[in-house]
Formats: sequence, structure tokens, C-alpha cells
Amino acid sequence: MRIFSASMATETNTFAPCPTSLNSFKSRNYFPAGKHPDEPTHFGGPLWAVRMRAKDKDWQVFEGLVAAAQPSGITTRRTYEGIRKQILTDLQACMPVDIVVLGLHGAMVADGYDDCEGDLLRSIRELVGPQTIIGATLDPHNHMTDAMVTAADCLVVWKEYPHTDVHDRANELLDICLDAHAGRCNPVAALVDCEMIVTVHTTNEPGLSIVKRLKSFEGHDGILSVSLVHGFGYGDVPDMGTKVLVYADDDPDKAQQLARKLADEMIAQREALDIDFVEYDAALSIALDETEGPTVIADGADNAGGGAASDSTFILRRMLERKITNAAHGPIWDPVAVQIAFDAGVGATLDLRVGGKIGPMSGDPIDLHCTVKGLIPAMRMTGMAEGTFAECGDSALIHANGIDIVLFSIRMQAMGTDMFTQLGCDLANKHIIVVKSSQHFYAHFSRIAKRVIYAGAPGTVARDLNTLKYHKIKLPKWPLTQAG
Repeated sequence: MRIFSASMATETNTFAPCPTSLNSFKSRNYFPAGKHPDEPTHFGGPLWAVRMRAKDKDWQVFEGLVAAAQPSGITTRRTYEGIRKQILTDLQACMPVDIVVLGLHGAMVADGYDDCEGDLLRSIRELVGPQTIIGATLDPHNHMTDAMVTAADCLVVWKEYPHTDVHDRANELLDICLDAHAGRCNPVAALVDCEMIVTVHTTNEPGLSIVKRLKSFEGHDGILSVSLVHGFGYGDVPDMGTKVLVYADDDPDKAQQLARKLADEMIAQREALDIDFVEYDAALSIALDETEGPTVIADGADNAGGGAASDSTFILRRMLERKITNAAHGPIWDPVAVQIAFDAGVGATLDLRVGGKIGPMSGDPIDLHCTVKGLIPAMRMTGMAEGTFAECGDSALIHANGIDIVLFSIRMQAMGTDMFTQLGCDLANKHIIVVKSSQHFYAHFSRIAKRVIYAGAPGTVARDLNTLKYHKIKLPKWPLTQAG
């Protein structure tokens, strides 16, 4: 058995101001063939599954490039074409192969390519031929396209949001690919467009029940895999939107019938799936009224994980104006402020200009008289999936006017509570904690929070999609009223 694995992943916010370059990948995860670390990475799930399961088998395993960038604006043509070329070169060097498994995002857009994943999968299929089994895992916030489904034998979408099931889905994919190669199954796909765009938080209802229902069909009556594609509303591409993908064993009618049934169920629940967002000043008032803390407020509009700059100051400025104390806020992406804090050292008191640098959705910079409380070079925080970490770069904790503020030199959303605690911030005794994240924070911060509030604020990851100017999407697309 000869198995090749690789990864290419970023989530492209086509409305975001910062382009995604090769340096964007190298600053997060960029591991050439054979250089993947001895620990799992977020989008290296299929590679890790193959590596772990090959230990007691006679498989020949070939690991190609793993490249993952923080979500941002459109990827440069040169960057995408370079990554594609490298993966194909790595694959060519170990051919023939029986199975190719990939860790993809599914919402990568490059200059000249609305569907990078479809283009990559098609290129791999052309290289390996029809007999090789090709499979991939994908983030649920993807643009599932016919090109992707046609080129691959099996695509498995993570079911959980936050994405805590990366390893489970990677092993599910590998099982199906092994069975397909051995002739034990013939995956046949059906993809149904729900003509809407929703985000399904799987930590509460109805998301919890939706995940359980999807799983209930798998492994029974010839159904191999069921995936819900949430879609990514910040990508202006033709195939953006919520979809259902079903694989049945050699039965296209069965796959189509189930996909259609589940799509209709999703459509019927669309209003219930809407997340209640509270205007950020009102969210602060609600948190202040809570007698017990901490209350965690999510600033999803400035979520680096959705392509935002993560340097907006709207909520922090209002906290200062309202003289809110015993609070924590972060992460703010500000490598300049971090460098100044490192130069000053722990314990130093200084004037520091923070945030508000990238564009109109960043707000204005804030001038603080602050104390440096903690510094960690090349800091990592706990990731969502077990055993994974997120790179934060040189990181600083500053304190000003009763608020602990975390600054990163690498643009990254809040995930693990240790982004605060390892810098010396005691979260347990805070009244209010503001995190720049849409939902990935929930896996860890919900363990300490007395209450979680999703706040509406200005930002690149706008909560109201009708404020965005779309030009390429297919309509109708609930709740969008029109293209821009």
C-alpha cells in the first residue's frame, strides 16, 4: 500500500484588505515534504492519521507539503500556483500511489482562481489517473463545488464548530479510502444546495441535534458519510452557501434522496440557526450587571479566523470610556506594540499606542499609559483539536486602566485560555473577558465562563451579510436580499 498525504489550507475573506502571500503560510504552518513535526497540526489531520496508523502496517507512506495560512484576503496567484506545483512535484516523486489524502480548507480563493481546492484536486486526478483513490477533509466553512466532488472519491467535512473533531474526521476519511481501494465500497456522491448561508454552532441547539442526526445515518443502509457544509459568507464566489454532501455505497439514488431530505430539514431550521448578536455596548452593560463572572464577550467581527485584521479598537475604547475594570481583552494583532513592550521589559511602565492600524474596520489607535505584565517569545496557545497548538508569535500582556490586554505579533484569533494565563493573567477572577473570535474560543473559554455573549461590532467579518457587496454569488441565498 502506497499512500501520499499533503495539505493546503486557508480561508479567504474576499472582502478583507490584507492579501495572502507565501509569507502568510510560512508564518503559520509551512512544512516541506518530510518536515512535518512530531505533533499533529490543524490541517494535517489526514497526514497524522496515516502516520499513526501506519506504525503497525506495511504501508509505504509519503508526506508532501503541508501549508496552512491564517484566514485573510485573496491569495496571490504566484502563491497558490507555487503551492500547487510543490504538492504535485512531491506527489510525482513517489508515484505510483494507491491513495492520496489531503487536508484542505475548501474556501481558498486566489487571484484568477475562485475554486483553488477544485483546481488542485483536478490537477492531482490528472496526474494519478482514475484508479488512485483521492480523499480530503475540509473545514465546514467551505465552498463545496462540483469540481471538488467530481475529482475526489471522498470528501469528509468536519462536523463540529468549534472544530474539535479534526482527528475523528481524518480517520473516517482514511477508513473510506482504504475500503474503496480494497473494493469493499464504491463511494458515490450527492451534493444538494440549500440556497442559504448559515453558521451552525454545534455547542448548543439546534446544532447539537443536527450533528447527532448526521452521524445517525453513517454506517447504516449503505450510507458511508454525511457532511453539512456551512459555507463561508465572506467569500464572494459562485458556489458560496450551505450544502449537504452524502456518500452512499454504489447507490446514487440513495445518496441523492438522503441529501435532499437533510437539505430540506436544514432549510426548515434556518431561522432557528441564526445566532443572537447583542450590540457591543449593550453586551458590556449585560456583563456588568452579572453578579458573578467571568462573562465572556465574543468579538466575532474582528475574528482573525474569518480574515479580519484582529486589531480593531471599538470594544476596547468603549471599555475605557466606561471605566470598566477587572477585565481582560485580546488578542490584538500589533507586532510594533509587542516589540516596544519587549524592548521595555516586564515591569516597565510606558506610553504605548495600540491597535487601529490596518484600515477603517480597525478603528482608531488607542494611546495607553500601561505596565508590561508578561512577555513570552514565540508563544503558542492550545488549539481546538486535541494535541494541537496555535502560533501566536512574540506575545505581550499589558495592563492599563484596570484592563489586561494581550498583544500578538502573529495574527491569530482567541482559542485557548492559556493565551492569557501563561502571560500571567488570572481569568478566573475577571468580571469581563473580551475575545476576538467567532466561535473557536468556545471549546476552552466556556469552561470558565458564567455566561457567553456574542457581540455585534464593526469589523471585516460583518455579522449582517447584507452589508457586504457581493458580485459573484448565485442567488437566491437566504438571508441575503440582493447582490451588491
